[in-house]
Amino acid sequence: MRGYITKRSKGSYSLAISMGKDAISGKYKYQWITVKGTKKEADQKLAEILHQKDTGTFIKPAKTTVSEYLQLWLADHKLHLSPRGYERYSDIVNQHLIPDFGNLPLDHLKPEHIQKHYTSCEKKGLSAGTISYHHAVIHVALKTAVKRGLLYRNPADAVDPPSTHHKEMKTWTEDQVNVFTEVAKGSRYYVLFYTALFSGMRRSELLGLKWEDVDLMFGQIYVRRSLHHLKDGSYVFTEPKSAKSRRTIALTPSNALLLKDHWEIQTLERSMAGILLSAKDLVFCDVEGKPLRPNSITRAWAVLAAKCGLPIIRLHDARHTHASIMLKQGIHPKIVQERLGHASIEMTLDIYSHVTPGLQEAAAKRFDDFMTPKSEVTTQKN
Repeated sequence: MRGYITKRSKGSYSLAISMGKDAISGKYKYQWITVKGTKKEADQKLAEILHQKDTGTFIKPAKTTVSEYLQLWLADHKLHLSPRGYERYSDIVNQHLIPDFGNLPLDHLKPEHIQKHYTSCEKKGLSAGTISYHHAVIHVALKTAVKRGLLYRNPADAVDPPSTHHKEMKTWTEDQVNVFTEVAKGSRYYVLFYTALFSGMRRSELLGLKWEDVDLMFGQIYVRRSLHHLKDGSYVFTEPKSAKSRRTIALTPSNALLLKDHWEIQTLERSMAGILLSAKDLVFCDVEGKPLRPNSITRAWAVLAAKCGLPIIRLHDARHTHASIMLKQGIHPKIVQERLGHASIEMTLDIYSHVTPGLQEAAAKRFDDFMTPKSEVTTQKN
């Protein structure tokens, strides 16, 4: 028998998981796990654990340290993360969580251990946002442990990370954008920066853009992938992180013309080297067609902004600038959401709430003007 269930008390069951015969006594050994809930839930948990045994992912609760569990969880969770996301999770687990409480038995981990970790991070100078990210990793890892029956409850539920305060968003005005794009004409990244400001695309999306994703005839860009540079120096393409991120962006006429010129210049450069430009080639790349280093692009952006005498904003803020200017122009937030690839219009409105007060006032005035009887308007003018 691979496993069986016995009822302990109302709403409580014990799962007996066969661990095979003891080499000395010849008797079967069992791993006992308590499940709170209904008989159906106990049946489901038994089936889940037996599957884990079959696939080699089952861990004995009593003998597992936090370090051992987190390493196994990280390897299992890798399938659900982007390469960059996995790198960040791995750094948090190996450089922060395991050194602080990895030697504890998993079932001995308590809220005070996690709280002590957060306090230690604050003393080291880590930001509240970074510590909140630690909390998110700890919480989801321990939530999985509860689902697997390794813990009765999630210790992270009883701990609150430091509260984060949203920093005021920094964007450029229309005039500042014009100043930047004029100075940027002398930069090798001019078309990339222009497209960032005029399309609202993410840096990774721009660097992953191929010519097959650009329709110059109809003036459209199809966002189908992102490009990431990993710590080992390799580059990886990833699928858009959500269905909304996979989107079509209508190019502005000026952006479409710039990309057309960019295509012609690249075609000429490749032909001089005896190479044909392919639809599979990157739009933004070095002279050999290789991917651009994301950090180099970011530094070039900051240098150009400083050269213009403009407030220094991040390259990612080009995306925010694009959205803010569109909203100020009265473009419907739904259109802005679709261009940016946000999951919902609520997300767009929440991020750009700083733009909405002026829009609200203008909308209120237009509504009042529309509803005021024409005869009353004429009387007021006279």
